[in-house]
Amino acid sequence: MYIYNVTINIEETIHSEWLQWMKEEHIPDMLATGKFSKALMTKVLVEEEMGGITYSVQYTTKNKETLQKYYAEDADRLRAETNRFAGKFVAFRTELEIVSEQNG
Repeated sequence: MYIYNVTINIEETIHSEWLQWMKEEHIPDMLATGKFSKALMTKVLVEEEMGGITYSVQYTTKNKETLQKYYAEDADRLRAETNRFAGKFVAFRTELEIVSEQNG
């Protein structure tokens, strides 16, 4: 299993609108590609020197090939939808491979 992690720092002035858009539109659109089995959105509890509010969204996918298919078929279109918030956020993306998962 792989996790496609997107960490976003959003300006406080646009935060409420962005958060609603993420929960009601963007994350459902990501899941609708059929390439991710679930999405987990978390708020980062460390204050950034640059200000803003930081979130991490983790999209789970079955393998590297499926993630590559997302990049080829969907990423440009879905990333373009963030243009409405241009200049109000920074984002970086990380690919993670699940090595072990335990429940307690």
